[in-house]
Amino acid sequence: MSHNSFGHLFRVTTWGESHGIAIGCVVDGTPPGIRFSEADIQAFLDKRRPGQSRYTTQRQEPDQVRVLSGVMPGDSEGELVSTGTPIALEIQNVDQRSKDYSEIARRYRPGHADITYDMKYGVRDYRGGGRSSARETATRVAAGAIARRIVPGLVVRAALVQIGTIAIERERWDWAEIDRNPFFCPDAETAERWAAHLDAVRKQGSSVGAVVEVVAEGVPAGLGAPIYGKLDSDIAANLMSINAVKGVEIGDGFAAATLSGEDNADEIRIGGDGQPEFLSNHAGGVLGGISTGQPMVARFAVKPTSSILTPKRSINADGEEVDVMTKGRHDPCVGIRAVPIGEAMVACAIADHYLRHRGQTGRG
Repeated sequence: MSHNSFGHLFRVTTWGESHGIAIGCVVDGTPPGIRFSEADIQAFLDKRRPGQSRYTTQRQEPDQVRVLSGVMPGDSEGELVSTGTPIALEIQNVDQRSKDYSEIARRYRPGHADITYDMKYGVRDYRGGGRSSARETATRVAAGAIARRIVPGLVVRAALVQIGTIAIERERWDWAEIDRNPFFCPDAETAERWAAHLDAVRKQGSSVGAVVEVVAEGVPAGLGAPIYGKLDSDIAANLMSINAVKGVEIGDGFAAATLSGEDNADEIRIGGDGQPEFLSNHAGGVLGGISTGQPMVARFAVKPTSSILTPKRSINADGEEVDVMTKGRHDPCVGIRAVPIGEAMVACAIADHYLRHRGQTGRG
């Protein structure tokens, strides 16, 4: 299978399957002298780790990362310094239950990649979806932790802004709140509504979709290129590659279609420091594929988890019509754990464009 890498100068190749011995990635292109520790990476992996609340899958994976190559010991205990060579990261799988999937070994689960894998390769790993499982995204979160270290001053944060039909109230947005609830929700009142809603969804054995918003601050102006190397198109591609994502928008996104030209244009003045100052940010920090220096804003929609207890009509590998009910441990809302994944994919895209911009212009 090809197409396991993304990025150009900051390039990430992931490997492993949901029920294999381990998963991991190789991060190539990290400049020498970047300082980090396994604990720095672990902090982001812990945000994505399953089994932390009743609203996520109860698979118990510690997601303990090991740095295998590309570093030397730093000055302090636990500190690592990149050498400029490929950084290999490994995460062991310790809580696989392959028997949970034995009944669907020859049955195609509706909404999953089962049938398309067979159509393309003629073989598929039915154990948790194999390579197509969201288990693979842990490696992207690990890579994203390194990416954040490459761009000076870069801060990438994300929040869940909608579950099903229930959206947050933006006037109550509080970044500090996302660490106080199990949903990464910036609105405490909405988080309480989501808890009640997901309890009902979970008891029904069903699932629900969500919307995640990613905000990157400290993005230098000038990243990206005007035609085929647009910063926003690469960010959109990275976000669309996340499992279950069905839509991406930058800035106002689809809502921009409802605005007038007067309302949508981000007017410009000279700020107190003599630099351009934008009076709004409908564009989400990108104009013509090139960053403006404003916060980069992207949102992505995550479909409901396809693994549900309700029997659904399908077929099997013998061409027979069957009903499929998926057992096992699944997220009633996979969008919750997509929050740190979205952060990582945006961080990787920005780090890649930062290195490309520096290589082309000589400016960091």
